[in-house]
Amino acid sequence: MLDLKNPTAQQEAMEAFFFGYQAFTAKADEMLERRGLSRVHQRIVFFIARYPTLSVKELLELLGVSKQALNMPLRQLQEMHLVDSVASETDKRKRLLALSEEGLRFEQSLRREQVKLLQRAFSDAGEDAVAGWLAVNQALAHQP
Repeated sequence: MLDLKNPTAQQEAMEAFFFGYQAFTAKADEMLERRGLSRVHQRIVFFIARYPTLSVKELLELLGVSKQALNMPLRQLQEMHLVDSVASETDKRKRLLALSEEGLRFEQSLRREQVKLLQRAFSDAGEDAVAGWLAVNQALAHQP
């Protein structure tokens, strides 16, 4: 068990997390930058791919951002024809988001690079380490 009361252990844990995240996002950041996009754009297309016909309100809740913060990057993705927005059949005021064919290919290319990295790391780490990694990340995601 990692002794997080020890400053050296704290720094090691945080450094591992920092450099792990940096490695995880590096290739995707390059791909995004080539299109003039950023990580916020990747998060948007990731969640729309994960939950097709997601409403704007649901996307705001998943991302934990304000409508104002989402407006510009979502509009950019729509202008680039990566994201489509259609009115709900049950409530015309509600906008549902979906990836266009190009948006789907783009999201898959970003995800493919990150999955390759995870596959290499997971194969090196072993089954118990992967289960621990998942548990830690899920616990972090549910912290107040």
